[in-house]
Amino acid sequence: MNRICKALVFAALLAPALPAHADDNYQVSKTDAVVTVGSKGKASVTIAAKQAWHLNAEAPLTLKLSTTPGLELEKAKLVRSDLAMSNETQARFDVGITPSEPGKKALDAEASFVLCQESACQPVKSKLTLNVDASEAKKAEVPASAAKPKTKRK
Repeated sequence: MNRICKALVFAALLAPALPAHADDNYQVSKTDAVVTVGSKGKASVTIAAKQAWHLNAEAPLTLKLSTTPGLELEKAKLVRSDLAMSNETQARFDVGITPSEPGKKALDAEASFVLCQESACQPVKSKLTLNVDASEAKKAEVPASAAKPKTKRK
């Protein structure tokens, strides 16, 4: 029994990271943001249909983002016209983020879309959290020779 527990723990440690949300018919995955305070960065959310399903090109496709203190969003709600990439089975939203303070932040999001196959359609809402790691801007080092003012000798 002890060997089985150790084997399960070991297997769990070696398992790859799971997508933000997955189902037999679709997968929603994310790319978190690492950005410098005051600079614009981006996170992304990708929706992928699986098996015989596809994304309905006629139905709304949105990504709603919550407001988080210390993060300025380019847009709080992204729609189909904001997609960075789109085809019959995949769509990707790029989320513009500018942090105003350093630290790790969580940004809640909800993707809404409609999957279809030949005989049926299925509306989907999938919640996920985007992580933002904001660091202070690095200060430029001033060379020692430039730090001291030059004086003229008489």
